[in-house]
Amino acid sequence: MTELDGIDRRLIDQLQGGFPLSPRPFAEAAVPLGITETELIARLSRLLQHHTLTRFGPLFQIERIGGAFVLAALAVPEDRFDEVAGQVNALPEVAHNYRREHRLNMWFVLATETPQGIAAATARIEAATGLTVHAFPKEREYFVGMRFAVGGTAPVGQGASRLADAAPVTLDDLDRALIRATQAGLPRLPRPYHALAEGLGSDEGEVLARLEAMLHNGVIRRIGAVPNHYAIGYTANGMAVFDVADDAIDRLGEQLGADPVVSHCYRRPRALPHWPYNLFAMVHGASHDQVRAEVARLVSQLGTACHSHDILFSSRILKKSGLRI
Repeated sequence: MTELDGIDRRLIDQLQGGFPLSPRPFAEAAVPLGITETELIARLSRLLQHHTLTRFGPLFQIERIGGAFVLAALAVPEDRFDEVAGQVNALPEVAHNYRREHRLNMWFVLATETPQGIAAATARIEAATGLTVHAFPKEREYFVGMRFAVGGTAPVGQGASRLADAAPVTLDDLDRALIRATQAGLPRLPRPYHALAEGLGSDEGEVLARLEAMLHNGVIRRIGAVPNHYAIGYTANGMAVFDVADDAIDRLGEQLGADPVVSHCYRRPRALPHWPYNLFAMVHGASHDQVRAEVARLVSQLGTACHSHDILFSSRILKKSGLRI
């Protein structure tokens, strides 16, 4: 766990979303923290350098621009694990990759600009590794949130996108250039949007208007900090999976997603004879025992509609880069 002072903790709690769209956003965000713009930028830079934060900037929802996110898994022989991790991580379409304690021991997220890109990326992974990719596409989103509290106050999460079933947004060349310029994070400068505009041959007002529009239409989920949950004390990362009756899954998925210990909750397809699970939820805690206790509580709340469950703990972050277009 990274050593954090009180200001670091409040910064992480307060800046996981809602970062201002204004000419001097760091100055504006520094006021509630009681620090200066210069100190806020320095603290963010330090937290990023020490991997306490994995990134700071817009989080994009590629499905809103006609793309696709798919969770996938491999069963990798132990003596080939590092080799296969390198092969999988080499693909820019791989946004996240974790080692998990299960027969399916490598779990990664594919993010592509078109749904057809998922099949192409999957084929490349299978050709490179000689292993079968097991895909678990999202069928419904119940919750995606920001609940990594380190300063005593949990950040406010967000429920399922109100735009989940809306037609994809059409982007022009400037929109796409702006996404490419910010997908790795915002410039840590007093006027970051001005710096972006200069690099794009545009002006600050236009960049702010474009980002505001993308927040409104769901292309951007939020703008802010992405904590490394291991570094801030959430060292047990459990992907809890449940076999839930089909006629109850939407009701129970919404119930599960509303629980404060759940940071992500999705309906996904069952697959393989030994994989009956159709409801996925991420539960984070300070220990495996804590996560097991929370999952046991969730199972009891799901009741008889939950036929079985499992917890796949992560033991290593293999890649965490986010969307790349």
